[in-house]
Amino acid sequence: MSVRRLAEDHVQPQAFAFSKENEDWAKGFVNNFPEGRQASAVIPMLMRAQDQEGWVTKAAIEHIADRLSMPYIRVLEVATFYTQFQLKPVGTNGHIQVCGTTPCMLRGAEDLRSVCQKKINAEPFKTSQDGTMSWEEVECLGACVNAPMVLIGRDTYEDLTPERLEEIIDAFAAGKGDTIKPGPQIDRVFSAAEGGQTTLTDIDHKAASAPKSNKGDSGKPVAKGKKAQVTEESAPAVEGPDDSAKVSQKEAEAEKDALFDRPAGDPDDLKLISGVGKVIEGKLHALGITKYAQIANFTPEQIAQVDERLNFKGRIERDNWLEQADALATGGAEEYRKRFGKEPR
Repeated sequence: MSVRRLAEDHVQPQAFAFSKENEDWAKGFVNNFPEGRQASAVIPMLMRAQDQEGWVTKAAIEHIADRLSMPYIRVLEVATFYTQFQLKPVGTNGHIQVCGTTPCMLRGAEDLRSVCQKKINAEPFKTSQDGTMSWEEVECLGACVNAPMVLIGRDTYEDLTPERLEEIIDAFAAGKGDTIKPGPQIDRVFSAAEGGQTTLTDIDHKAASAPKSNKGDSGKPVAKGKKAQVTEESAPAVEGPDDSAKVSQKEAEAEKDALFDRPAGDPDDLKLISGVGKVIEGKLHALGITKYAQIANFTPEQIAQVDERLNFKGRIERDNWLEQADALATGGAEEYRKRFGKEPR
């Protein structure tokens, strides 16, 4: 491992303080640990400081050490050991970590590194002329199947070509990084086979995530009632390589298995609930569950029904879906942060 040192004194700020929001989070988070064990909060607090400032400053290290009653050297050891912590100023709009481990290297990581050298700076950890971007090469980032890939902030961008990485860098440099969808940049679902499904082709996978349009109450889920007939011509489109494709009659018929009437309006992003990924969100949609308020108002009987349909008994209660959903339904991400001291996933 290379030696990691703090930035020079002339770029270090004189003081550090958490923002009001982060201070409220820090107070609640540290209280989760028994007396004498507050040092266990050091990594999350360093990450929160980095999220706020863009990098971990000497003043932040000392502030966190004081808060946790730790010697400065102990917090410094943590900050310098883990490469997730940036010890020098990085790009204000984005810092790109290029994976250089074997799978990515075999599939073009050197070309991605060359793009960063051309578009940002010839040297790693040096910002672009306008200070908006920086880059470095790192070890495995855990998306080997979708190599080559990079990490920007907390999101991965996978299956990259040099041309696509140039487009991503331009977007982030212009302050439009939120317009770039994370994950695979080709026709692939997560780490599924490139080019489409090759096994279990007799199973209708799309039906579970096919959206529906029948109206219902947007709050408490209700028992399934009479549904409007869905034809192949009127069925809404589903996600896929071709967004204009329509669900088949077979897929539309599969929606008859829904437990609840689908509420009117656009669906909430159920993936913000910890424990709900894209696949489970699709299954919830197929059951007629598209709103946070529905989940927040689940009855024990409805929990049992959903558990049985999704085949993950106990997960709703174990991951505390109801309280998470209530926070998101009440005040979105801000309310979620107040209650749980972290960002919704």
